Amino acid sequence: MNNLSEDRYFDPAHRDLARQLYEPIKDLPLICPHGHVDPAMLAAMHYEYGTPVDLLIIPDHYIFRMLYSQGIALEALGIPRKDGTAVESDHRKIWQTFAENWHLFRGTPTGIWLRDELADVFGISEKLTADSAQSIYDQIAEKLAQPEFQPRRLFERFNIEVLATTDHATSTLKYHQDLKDSGWTGRVIPTFRPDALVNLDTDGWRENIQRLSEVSGIDVHDYRSFISALEQRRAFFKQMGATATDHAARSAYTERLSDVEANTIFQSALKGESLKGESSARADATRFRGHMLIEMARMSSEDGLVMQLHIGSYRNHNPQILERFGRDMGADIPIASEFTRGLVPLLDAFGNQAGLNIILFTLDEAAYSRELAPLAGHYPALKLGPPWWFFDSLYGMRRFFETVVETAGLYNPAGFNDDTRAYPSIAARHDVWRRASADWVASLLRRSIIDREDAEAMMHDLAYGLAKSAYKL
Repeated sequence: MNNLSEDRYFDPAHRDLARQLYEPIKDLPLICPHGHVDPAMLAAMHYEYGTPVDLLIIPDHYIFRMLYSQGIALEALGIPRKDGTAVESDHRKIWQTFAENWHLFRGTPTGIWLRDELADVFGISEKLTADSAQSIYDQIAEKLAQPEFQPRRLFERFNIEVLATTDHATSTLKYHQDLKDSGWTGRVIPTFRPDALVNLDTDGWRENIQRLSEVSGIDVHDYRSFISALEQRRAFFKQMGATATDHAARSAYTERLSDVEANTIFQSALKGESLKGESSARADATRFRGHMLIEMARMSSEDGLVMQLHIGSYRNHNPQILERFGRDMGADIPIASEFTRGLVPLLDAFGNQAGLNIILFTLDEAAYSRELAPLAGHYPALKLGPPWWFFDSLYGMRRFFETVVETAGLYNPAGFNDDTRAYPSIAARHDVWRRASADWVASLLRRSIIDREDAEAMMHDLAYGLAKSAYKL
């Protein structure tokens, strides 16, 4: 049986206290300020999920990367190949393979979320095993066909107050407009992501610039017109409800370029001069990206959009997987990240602005205590995002509290975000955070570091208030 303990994730030493702190906040509305749910799912009047494999395995690199690490080919899991080569199409067979290897997820964040999701969302009481695999597959398929499992109904059932998607800067936000026009009251907002435009070494960059010209109505032919087009797109996103932007970079390097320098680099890229294989061209791309991070901070200081900065991922580390299957296949690997020196030009310009929220994320866990917490504990503009990806776990949450709060306090971190594409897992992920928070706060209360009044206020903020405030929601 898969009967989940009501006291799961609580330390027995203070289990009763943790339960008492968890109970009042467990049903608070969910603030989902950063994630990758497809807005088309929520815009559809009737959404077809496909099979349980379509929903839970094929789109979730947390699952298939673990299976791949044990020698199971991605083709055997139904992951589509770029060249159209046939892959396994029998989804019951794929599910059986997954179930037979469920032991690989014991004790992992993915195992925790998925186990809770199967029990709490799908009402499945059986433990996933090779023997129970087909029965559980049928139960999930049956639930997905029910009206109660349509995305909007789940949104309401999960008690989501607001959900932010992540959208390319050149998106028309058609599905967001469809949601507005539908009359549905659920709050789903876009997030402005310009990486494909500001990273000059992105594949198809010139085509992306052409698209920017088309959707902005501004002929992007030089650096100044590029900036004007980006500002136009930000204003459009804000008009459509956006409260934040999102930026990814391998490093936190920033540099202020003159308009002449920025235009020279931009024009070289626009003319198609190679930015690959030449060290000087790669250096120019890095300098331009560092300059644009400062420009994005400048824009946020003017239009009020929260700036999220994700640093420290060596993306698509496995070239064979990239060639066969494309990006985002579970091969994004953490690298050591430096912030204290790299962010100096940006912070010199905007770090002291109290109305500006720049939320920092990284995969380099050591950087949280070494650099990020001290920086956020000083600069008014900085907030700390929760542990990202591999550290966004029951264990990582506890380490985050212990390494960050000491220096940055509780109110410079930005609360929780689920950062997920796996829509049905949202409620389970938030519940893990709320239980982890209750366990940590209970440990402080048990040692008389805080009193009961403080503990209850901290729980409300961890579950709800911090994220709502940090993202201006």
